[in-house]
Amino acid sequence: KGNRPFRRTGFSSPLGRGAILGSKKGVAHMASTQYSFERREEKYFLTPVQYEALLTPLRQHMHADEHEQYTICSLYCDTPDWQLIRTSLEKPYYKEKLRVRSYGTPTPDGRVFVELKKKVGGIVYKRRIALPAARADAFLRGEVSVPGQIAREISWFQRMYGAQPRVLIAYDRTAFAGVTEPGLRVTFDTGIRWRTDHLSLTAGDGGAPLLGDDRILMELKTPDACPLWLSRALSQAGARATSFSKYGTCYREHLEAGAQNHFKEALHSA
Repeated sequence: KGNRPFRRTGFSSPLGRGAILGSKKGVAHMASTQYSFERREEKYFLTPVQYEALLTPLRQHMHADEHEQYTICSLYCDTPDWQLIRTSLEKPYYKEKLRVRSYGTPTPDGRVFVELKKKVGGIVYKRRIALPAARADAFLRGEVSVPGQIAREISWFQRMYGAQPRVLIAYDRTAFAGVTEPGLRVTFDTGIRWRTDHLSLTAGDGGAPLLGDDRILMELKTPDACPLWLSRALSQAGARATSFSKYGTCYREHLEAGAQNHFKEALHSA
């Protein structure tokens, strides 16, 4: 796809610039970093009206994330036959994926995160290491070794699958963190876009729109149950939890037909 990787495709975010608390954008590097996560995640699609209805209770119980607004770029790795995402879409009890993530567009020496994300039942486990972008590429190709337990887990995964970059997905995120519930995070993603060419995080965050409407993707992340005040706010706003995967939606709606045709051609030529 010629999805213009070096610039955005003119998204107009329903949240607007600085819609939360005088937002900043394009964070290339995160000051406080967590390398291992265990939490529950729920997703909601909101209209702009529902989003506005949630702002008041959010501001009462949460504060804007340290970086407020930023762009996330995720490079999803998979096998040549898309084994990882095809398995994930079958909704097994256990599933896993490998991606490389940056906050903003990194330089070759800029920091990115190589992440192994697993879901067991309703619990999400994420393990990641930080590397310069160029070294992360070499690490995934097996050309360099990286010390540490998490790096060994990723290397084992790669020996099993040999996954390589297949899709880049980018979006603009506004994030809140709990005041009295430090493990609670609520994020809002807009301008979700994708591409399958120029598969490097250093090539910019441009791409084609994934959703094609003004829905806002809200993600609720918590180590425990959803706080009562937030459950009430979601109910009053008419928000309902949904099952949604950015990578899964991209594959199912934009890539699956082409992949199936490729498989058929390969079988006929065998």
